[in-house]
Amino acid sequence: MENEKELRELADLMFPNVNKTIEDYEKMYPERNLEDGARVTRFAPSPTGFVHMGSLLSAFESCKAARDTNGIFYLRIEDTDQKRSVENGIVGILNDLKNFDIIPDEGMINEYESIGSYGPYIQSERKEIYHTFCKYLVLKGLAYPCFCKEEELNETREIQEINKERIGYYGSFAKCRSLTTKEAIQKIKDGEEYVVRLKSPGNFNNKIVLHDEVRGDIEFPENDLDIVLIKSTDKLPTYHFAHLVDDHLMRTTHITRGEEWIASFPIHDQLFSIFNFKKPKYAHLGLVMKIDENGVRRKLSKRKDKEASVEYYHKEGIPKEAVKLYLMTIANSNFEEWLDNNPDKDISEFKFDFKKISASGTLFDVNKLFNISKNYLSRLKATEIYDNLLTYTKEFDQEFYDILKNNKEYATLIFNIERESVKPRKDYISYSDIKNHVWYMFDEYFTNLTYDFVKITNKEEIKTIIETYVDKYLDLSDKDIWFNKIKEMCDTLGYASNMKDYKKNPEAYKGSVADVSTVLRVALTTKTNTPDLYEIMKLLGDSKIKERFIKCINA
Repeated sequence: MENEKELRELADLMFPNVNKTIEDYEKMYPERNLEDGARVTRFAPSPTGFVHMGSLLSAFESCKAARDTNGIFYLRIEDTDQKRSVENGIVGILNDLKNFDIIPDEGMINEYESIGSYGPYIQSERKEIYHTFCKYLVLKGLAYPCFCKEEELNETREIQEINKERIGYYGSFAKCRSLTTKEAIQKIKDGEEYVVRLKSPGNFNNKIVLHDEVRGDIEFPENDLDIVLIKSTDKLPTYHFAHLVDDHLMRTTHITRGEEWIASFPIHDQLFSIFNFKKPKYAHLGLVMKIDENGVRRKLSKRKDKEASVEYYHKEGIPKEAVKLYLMTIANSNFEEWLDNNPDKDISEFKFDFKKISASGTLFDVNKLFNISKNYLSRLKATEIYDNLLTYTKEFDQEFYDILKNNKEYATLIFNIERESVKPRKDYISYSDIKNHVWYMFDEYFTNLTYDFVKITNKEEIKTIIETYVDKYLDLSDKDIWFNKIKEMCDTLGYASNMKDYKKNPEAYKGSVADVSTVLRVALTTKTNTPDLYEIMKLLGDSKIKERFIKCINA
């Protein structure tokens, strides 16, 4: 009885401001009223303002897992490590998620506001809740204050390393575990600094099993480490303890996180068992890797790789739909086959499956993403390209935005060249890339030109071809008539109008109809490779064509 009184005195001394119980919080945050099988998932980043591609993949999968079951996906900000927090960090995360249509059902909506009934959704605002749960452990004799200094912990580690013992604070190495309650009380009254540690009931020789949603069953030794629950400086919890409290009270059913957290499972499993809480299911994701220029497979790095930051895709104008398609191809191994069989279906109709996630990690192939983006953009209507490009340029290219806004019909016709066909052109990788492919269609950019005619390079010959064409053969009334006129001119000027004839006897001709067409193409666009030349000329019109031909001759 005396021991209970002493534990009460210790708990009150450690947590004097706690006036609620765990039962109070259970009532405040009851089980969610969801249908059977509904998943409750979360994305829980630190407020660094930066979402890594690996984090986006995790958020995407968590969101999809919840959406597929009519569950809840929420955003929780884990800022217990105050050193990592940056100004406007939450806004940066929200913007990155929003740019890819990952919209939480609950959680933070800006730096200060949230939606949902299971908050606060910022961990630093939940200190009282953590202290309540930790006080319970102290009262039960399952947590204690630890007064060990950093030097003492380092000495212990050195001894463990020399003796080739397991590293950690456990057993005989857990010095403060053996303090009596009275001794602990006196040290606190004397003003000694302390952390709060778990008094682990575990036995390292016992085995536990993680039923991982991705990797199957993994066996571990039971945890016997007296881990830190509450830090000394700011009295905030460690990740391990906050994870227990938050995921229990927010009623999380499935936790998607990186494989680096697998080793922490015994700690988390033990904490849930101590409180007799329902345990969430875990899906540990492999690292997002890339093959660098030296052929070495390594982790995608936000320091080395621009494609690691999701902001990169927004700035480049990679369509978010293309990024989501790519994320799903690396999230579930059966998605590409499903997409091939259901090309007209929306990604929301595909059912995400944890079992189809690769346990060995994900190889991030930015070129594959670019190809997906090309395919996606090629399927859009010209009006959609125009609208989306207008939105993009308004943020990132004001000059081009003004040109597009003032030439809507003309620009839309440009984007429609070779678009509505069985095999549409796939020139555009991104919205930022479009300007590189169409700039020559706008007079504002058709200045300071360099012409590279490749095969026919004699200036007088080029002049003869252009002037002859303008004088006698320029006719845009019909595509067949237009091309036949060019062929007629070839016969007149000594070029082969038929490619088969040219290939049989090239010495008999100055060149071929292809070479002559290239002269016209380069004179009008400066480029040797463009979409359909007839469609370009139709859009430019006779007057502008002649103007550009003159500019070319005089260059």
